[in-house]
Amino acid sequence: MNPLHDTIFNFLRTLDSFVWGPPLLILLVGTGLYLTIRLGFIQIRYLPLALQYVFGGKKDPDSTGEGDVSSFAALCTALSATIGTGNIVGVATAIKLGGPGALFWMWLAALFGMATKYAECLLAVKYREVDANGQILGGPMYYLEKGVGSKWLAKLFALFAVGVACFGIGTFPQANAIVEAAHISLNAPKEITVVILTLLVATVTLGGIQSISKVASTVVPLMAGFYIMACLIVLGTNFHALPAAIETVIQSAFTGHAATGGFVGAGMMLAIQSGIARGVFSNESGLGSAPIAAAAAQTNSCVRQGLVSMTGTFFDTIIICTMTGLTLVVTGAWTGDFAGATMTTHAFAAGLHSDYYGPLMVSIGLMFFAFTTILGWNYYGERCITYLFGVKAIMPYKIVFLVLIASGAFMQLDMIWVIADIVNGLMAIPNLIGLVMLRHVVIAETQQYFASLKLQHQDKNPISAQ
Repeated sequence: MNPLHDTIFNFLRTLDSFVWGPPLLILLVGTGLYLTIRLGFIQIRYLPLALQYVFGGKKDPDSTGEGDVSSFAALCTALSATIGTGNIVGVATAIKLGGPGALFWMWLAALFGMATKYAECLLAVKYREVDANGQILGGPMYYLEKGVGSKWLAKLFALFAVGVACFGIGTFPQANAIVEAAHISLNAPKEITVVILTLLVATVTLGGIQSISKVASTVVPLMAGFYIMACLIVLGTNFHALPAAIETVIQSAFTGHAATGGFVGAGMMLAIQSGIARGVFSNESGLGSAPIAAAAAQTNSCVRQGLVSMTGTFFDTIIICTMTGLTLVVTGAWTGDFAGATMTTHAFAAGLHSDYYGPLMVSIGLMFFAFTTILGWNYYGERCITYLFGVKAIMPYKIVFLVLIASGAFMQLDMIWVIADIVNGLMAIPNLIGLVMLRHVVIAETQQYFASLKLQHQDKNPISAQ
């Protein structure tokens, strides 16, 4: 090992532990818990309505309005950024660090995170505006400036968000995952994969939000369906081990887990920390990224878009991360000496009894998920750069972004994940402050919307309302 690399890595790991210490975890989960209670468990009570909005079963006048893309396309753009390596590599990393119990804490973080995602996306639509190119601008930087009245906090968020786009979720982990997956499953030379990836990203992102959302609306549902089906096949063939796996997840969430096979053992606190941190990395609730995409939605109602957006956390963590986590536990892959994508690949190979089709499924899922994440984060970074420096800075930003994708493919994995964790945490802090300070706006808008819905229902059904 390089002594300089070790020194930098140890410093970054110390900084990461500080950023993701108890204060941030309490702020993240505490904000979600507070909003859950004050909004009357909105993520449970109104999830069926939100899903109706997503899949078009519930049409209303609020589904059209000022915006760049449809509500569904905005959700797919947000999901393109959230469904990525966190769902495959991040879950494996969390379970490797904290044991199967980390999955339980992922679930809990996601449950409260749905309320957080609802609130931040509601605020994004409420405080959005239009840029010099006629495109919609919105997200935490706008509700921090216009709602909270703090321009420096807004600029701080935008700066950290550009850091995440360029040095965190948006580039390094995704590019590295694509190159490694293509090399392992297809034996593709890394240099060729990097060139193809960079050209594909350039082709899509130069078209702006319409181009990105069009690709996301097609690729995300297809790839999510493909990956869920692959996991269901593994879980179906190992159905006998499923009850014991769920029991192991719940038990080790509260007791930790002793050393088993290649797993070194972990206490309850490590299970909580790794589960919540990796869960947030995956679904991005509270980070303030999804509101940037939500702001572009064609809608007249900030509450309606908040409901649509909160389903992103449900799809990402409650469904897809659960599938990955249970696959790792039922196959026993988590107890081996493997880590990251290799652990998930081993789980699929063991679960499908195939050293070819199992790894191929993981590699295909990983490549597509990572590619769409790059697209989504390119857009997030672009909106933040526009906020900081205006539309003239968009093209220089896109060029730098493409260069970073190419370089990220050759970075060491341990360094990549620590950098991503640090900038993620820094980005969440100003956004969460904004959510806490604007909580009364969220509550008032929510109460007004559902009171209006109730009146509409009474007008349509006057007899049943009496």
